[in-house]
Amino acid sequence: MARAAYRHDGPPSLTVYTMINNNNGSGAHTSLMINGSQRVIFDPAGSFNKGKHLPERNDVLFGITPAVEDVYTRYHARKTYRVQIQRLDVSPQLAERAMQLVKGAGPVPQAQCSLATSQILAELFPGQVSSSWLPRKTADEFAKVTGVTGETLYEYDDDDNSNVLAAWDPERAKAQ
Repeated sequence: MARAAYRHDGPPSLTVYTMINNNNGSGAHTSLMINGSQRVIFDPAGSFNKGKHLPERNDVLFGITPAVEDVYTRYHARKTYRVQIQRLDVSPQLAERAMQLVKGAGPVPQAQCSLATSQILAELFPGQVSSSWLPRKTADEFAKVTGVTGETLYEYDDDDNSNVLAAWDPERAKAQ
């Protein structure tokens, strides 16, 4: 894990990803990227990677370079799902606390991604975010935290997103 650590030069931050069904608007998945002493993605019960390209321990993906972040969001966005991306700059201490919490949270059972992520956010932002099984509720509550900004990524790839990871060449991404 130490060899794969990547330190992004941006400010300490938390980024909540919510995958939303384009047909019915329901939330399908929640995850959390932390930029602190290193950048990781807590992908509880997630389907990204599966040990092919990135070190992963207990649903925490390590080595999240800009290229990895890009492929992570594009993997989830497709004609049937959009990705709501919510960012919040935080203190270095809060980022490190989040890092400790995600490292201790997994592995997370299937269908508990929002619950696991929201429990971490509820601990970091008591009284502002509560625990929830529902990805949209977690996103709505996080959006109310002062300073959160957001955007939504739409892509129109086939619903079979396996091609995103199959086409990803981490060695080429490192060289860019």
